Amino acid sequence: MKDTIRDILAKIESLNNDLREEYDRLSKEYGFYIEKKKVIFLDQFKRKNKTFKFPTWRYVIPTNIRHFLSMPFIYGMIIPAVLLDIALTIYQWTAFSLYRIPRVQRKDFFIYDRRYLDYLNLVQKINCLYCSYVNGLFAYAVEIGARTERYWCPIKSAHKPRFSHGWYKDFADYGSPEEWTMKISENEKVFKDAYGDTCFVTK
Repeated sequence: MKDTIRDILAKIESLNNDLREEYDRLSKEYGFYIEKKKVIFLDQFKRKNKTFKFPTWRYVIPTNIRHFLSMPFIYGMIIPAVLLDIALTIYQWTAFSLYRIPRVQRKDFFIYDRRYLDYLNLVQKINCLYCSYVNGLFAYAVEIGARTERYWCPIKSAHKPRFSHGWYKDFADYGSPEEWTMKISENEKVFKDAYGDTCFVTK
């Protein structure tokens, strides 16, 4: 069973590589390239994209009553999101230092490249900035939780999870105390193998 699970996870990794290649293909199809993390569109594509831009003054007036009623709730979520962000930062700088777990890099999860899209108006770009922050925060939180789980409890579930984080494939099989004992004893090695000798924040 162990080999079968690893084979499936290897296929998933192969599909992820295919997905990255597809992103490269789409960048050529839609006329943009990335230079120092900045997305740059070719001139002919910029001109075409601007023809789809919805005027800001018309966009700020909600025409759908359901959208209008939802505004305090969707924008109000920024408060618990910022509190979560602060709590995660404190947790990483304290607990991860004590556990000798490398801290998660924010830049790997908070991506704000929608601002380069010429067919979005100012309000739409602000909304996209908000979505990018909150969803990036959740992904950031998952990775922090995943590294914590790898340190304390690297055991797969008996049931197939609906979602599994990137560290899950490294967990011991459910019901295998031998593999569990091995996994729990190699915490520092597994992080060093993944990130190198310089990954630790304390020595």
